[in-house]
Amino acid sequence: MTLLDTVGTRPAENGDQPQRRSLGPEAARNLATTTKTAPQMQGITSRWLLKLLPWVQVSGGVYRVNRRLSVAIGDGRVTFTSTGSQVKVVPMELAELPPLRGFSDANALAALAERFQQREYGPGEIIVTEGQTQDRVYLIAHGKVNKIGAGEYGDQTVLGLLADGDYFGEQVLTGTPGRWKYSIRTITSCTVLELPAQAMQQLNGQAEPLRAHMQRLAAAPSRPQNKHGEAAIEMASGHDGEPDLPATYVDYETSPREYELSVAQTVLRVHSRVADLYNEPMDQIEQQLRLTVEALRERQEHEMVNNRDFGLLHNADLKQRIYTRSGPPTPDDMDELLALVWKDPTFFLAHPRTIAAFGRECSKRGVYPSAIDVAGHQVPAWRGIPIFPCNKIGVSDRRTSSIMLMRAGEDKQGVVGLHQTGIPDEYQPGLNVRFMGITEQAIIQYLVSAYYSTAVLVPDALGILENVELGRED
Repeated sequence: MTLLDTVGTRPAENGDQPQRRSLGPEAARNLATTTKTAPQMQGITSRWLLKLLPWVQVSGGVYRVNRRLSVAIGDGRVTFTSTGSQVKVVPMELAELPPLRGFSDANALAALAERFQQREYGPGEIIVTEGQTQDRVYLIAHGKVNKIGAGEYGDQTVLGLLADGDYFGEQVLTGTPGRWKYSIRTITSCTVLELPAQAMQQLNGQAEPLRAHMQRLAAAPSRPQNKHGEAAIEMASGHDGEPDLPATYVDYETSPREYELSVAQTVLRVHSRVADLYNEPMDQIEQQLRLTVEALRERQEHEMVNNRDFGLLHNADLKQRIYTRSGPPTPDDMDELLALVWKDPTFFLAHPRTIAAFGRECSKRGVYPSAIDVAGHQVPAWRGIPIFPCNKIGVSDRRTSSIMLMRAGEDKQGVVGLHQTGIPDEYQPGLNVRFMGITEQAIIQYLVSAYYSTAVLVPDALGILENVELGRED
């Protein structure tokens, strides 16, 4: 007999596992109390937009934005459809052109749309030349072009940039075209739809409603307006003596926009057996509710950015949208955006990848933006304006995105969030949890609802840098 036999163990024979000399961890764990975390959720983000926007109490569920009367017309963009390589303009979208604003005859617009001819241009090509007679209407279906004219000292300068949905030469539609005051040169490959003046004249003779519309447009008196398109307020200044002073009044929009609070809802279900028996050390209903509320807040921020009715990406004025000069977001592009929202801008908002792309462009130029402290967070900034990440601003399949800059606050005529507090069974401001009863299957139900919206009080409170390229190879 060996010594090991006397203590109750013996060597393994024929590949058998040796006998244990003490209690194993697998068995011991059955007697131990496990230390555990609360349920984790990867979808929770910083939600900076919800934190930074000033929130306005909307007691009646509707928020009306009263503005001065605007008499400017024709500042929209045109939409296109494509089948393979063939591009066509949506007929009713032609009413975005200033001479056709207010014209709604579908047949005449469809006939006009059919007369547009598609043409492709390569980078660096001249589409129109300054000084030549205007003989065509041009719609940019895809691509970017520069408006180039003479500068103050005779040199060539870029007067503006046009891209998808923009147009030029719309004066041809009135039948009284002049000469081009600028040249148009492509930056990228472009798809352009062109309408020759001759085709327009032929249609104008055939479509009586369109001809009558043009005649009314020519006869209608133009109303004085300021550079923002608002009805002018007449006044005199710098005068001597006793001249007759102009009489005036401030006119308002007769049909101001009203924002109704939107809602995000879900029904939370928890089996009563789970709620009764498995509440230690964490309350099951409370944890279910916590994660449901987090998901609702994430959806709320997504809607505030992307909703086609009130989302910020779709509610920026078309004159407040610009394009990058070369594709990636450069310091020059950010300065152009600041020039749009120059009256006390509050913050930039961009996708994290867009912020990284901007950082790369700064590094290439030897520019290193400073960071500022926001509630204990070091946030990158440009010209002293913080740049906050928001993954709700999408990145397209072509790796393009947008950057928003806004002025926030009702007192600054900026962008505000809308909600209503004090609602029944309120769980958080503007969010309530209402008990819906217990089903015959012993399932407890709760209705979880969040009410919210956003409003842009004046157009220059929000600017967007569009079609920002993130993955461009140099």
